[in-house]
Amino acid sequence: MGWLVWHLTRVQDHHLADLLGEEQLWVSGDWAGRFGLPADPADTGYGHSSAQVATVRPESAQALVDYHDAVAERTRTFLARLGPADLDRVVDEAWDPPVTLGVRLVSVADDDLQHVGQAAYVRGLIERG
Repeated sequence: MGWLVWHLTRVQDHHLADLLGEEQLWVSGDWAGRFGLPADPADTGYGHSSAQVATVRPESAQALVDYHDAVAERTRTFLARLGPADLDRVVDEAWDPPVTLGVRLVSVADDDLQHVGQAAYVRGLIERG
């Protein structure tokens, strides 16, 4: 469950930093250290093996909440500045068709929502024993 929340937060941090043209909070702050992990900006958990999942061990549950809150605040600030025309701006030419800001934001939201649902499901399994 913790890995799912870490992963969805890492993906959001990774993608938003790219959109902002700034460093990820994971790298610019002490977040990686609080999780006992290297500050690798490419490590979002995508493709992790079971062994790699097991290495994501925050110093506390609060560290996970704090990292998510910091990323979510950065995202809210970014979204508050956007206007409708911004959503059509192409942000990734590597795809056919090229990816617009609106599509990228929907992709991040969709990925995060799926992982929140998975974490809630796992939590339910744990609570029901």
